[in-house]
Amino acid sequence: MANLLKVFTKDSFVLALVSIVFGLILGAIVMLIGGYDPIVAYSALFSRVYGDTYNFGEAIREMTPLILTGLAFAFAARAGLFNIGGEGQFLVGMTAASIVGIKLHGLPAIIHAPLAVIAGAVFGGLWAAIAGYLKAKRGVNEVITCIMMNWIGLYLANLVINQFALLEGENRSVDIQPSASISIDWLSQMMGNARVHWGTVIAVLAAVFFYIFMWKTKQGYELRAVGFNEDASRYAGMNVNRNIIKAMFISGVFAGLAGAFEVLGVFHYQSVMAGSPGTGFDGIAVSLIGMNNPFGVLLGSVLFGTLTYGSAGMSFSADVPPEIIRVVIGSIIFFIAAQGIVRWVVKPLYSKRKKEKVL
Repeated sequence: MANLLKVFTKDSFVLALVSIVFGLILGAIVMLIGGYDPIVAYSALFSRVYGDTYNFGEAIREMTPLILTGLAFAFAARAGLFNIGGEGQFLVGMTAASIVGIKLHGLPAIIHAPLAVIAGAVFGGLWAAIAGYLKAKRGVNEVITCIMMNWIGLYLANLVINQFALLEGENRSVDIQPSASISIDWLSQMMGNARVHWGTVIAVLAAVFFYIFMWKTKQGYELRAVGFNEDASRYAGMNVNRNIIKAMFISGVFAGLAGAFEVLGVFHYQSVMAGSPGTGFDGIAVSLIGMNNPFGVLLGSVLFGTLTYGSAGMSFSADVPPEIIRVVIGSIIFFIAAQGIVRWVVKPLYSKRKKEKVL
């Protein structure tokens, strides 16, 4: 219990919490300038998410891919890498899971579904490992590589679906085999047919894995050491190039899982997309809100998912444009990035608390 209290009283947690409050306040100011009532708007937002079981289940479904793409960015960041390629890894993982889910017939669900999930994870990891390899062996900046790989991933995904799995007369693939589905049917019926699935449980376990691997294992220590200082790590005998590729691969596994779960647990088919869905980029925002901590990412995804899914409630019930939620999210990220401003605001509170301790 004492350790848990320490987490919630840490300076970083307090700063993130204050940044969220500031973002909500700034969003309220924007609403007032636009002639909207922020109290009504925020009430409509939260009642949309937590007002009934169906919308609550759909909000959880919205949060799940954000957890995984947030973990993808955070994992790479802890190793000193800027993985902006979560979008492409998400799409490649989705496509691999779709093909396995569609093309393999006659397999029992206990084999077919895990196989499709593993395919999505592995191909997402391999897609990210390409950028890691180019960084490690050729010194190519991973940001540039990942941006290019995002576009390649989008058009490759569309090509594969068009050539091998397109539903005739439609702009999407045929449905996956029922044995590849990871939907939780009994829970979905209890929640008004909300599209809940086992991917949410796996996403939470992925955050636990992230923490244990990164802070409790030798390999995780090496990844963090490489992220802090490559030269010192190399001098200490660590294989820097291997760790860069490993970090990008594991990062891509998280993003690939996110894509796989969208097909296997939510839609059960894959669309031919005119543009990127943006889930990988949203994961960057979630990771920044969570300060690249796996449990912070979980909380950040809850906040991000609540705001994005609840914005429809603001629009319908309070007539507030849902774009204002992007202002709120952007403001939160700004205040987290500009911690000097937040520290300046909360400094009197810290000074007062220190004086009380002395007395």
